[in-house]
Amino acid sequence: MKRSLALIALAAGLALSGAAHAVEHEIKMLNRGERPMVFEPEFLRAEPGDTLRFVAVDPGHNAETIPGMLPEGAEPFKGTINQEIVYTLTEEGIYGIKCLPHYGMGMVMLVVVGEPLNLEEAKEVRHPGRARNIFEDLLTQVD
Repeated sequence: MKRSLALIALAAGLALSGAAHAVEHEIKMLNRGERPMVFEPEFLRAEPGDTLRFVAVDPGHNAETIPGMLPEGAEPFKGTINQEIVYTLTEEGIYGIKCLPHYGMGMVMLVVVGEPLNLEEAKEVRHPGRARNIFEDLLTQVD
């Protein structure tokens, strides 16, 4: 009986240990950072199970995934303007994120979760305005 309880306790501890190591990353949505209209940080490395918390520090922003820049099996998200959003990273790969109103101004970010399994697909996505140059720079940081 004692051995069964010990095995159950060990199994429960191992099952919960992954969740205990998950990290919450706070991303600020700003009118001004290193440049106008920016996520801070705009490049992030994370692990499956980590969460992203997008905080609307300045008004007029949202956060949402970019089609074609999402790992297979990951659920897309679309936040509401001026609202905080929390998203759990479930799959390894590249996550491209934009602020819809300021996408063309370059308000984008790149999250690399574990291995960048969809890197080539992410590089093929076309972006408007300044977002194009910013993603070119961000994608060079993946390697």
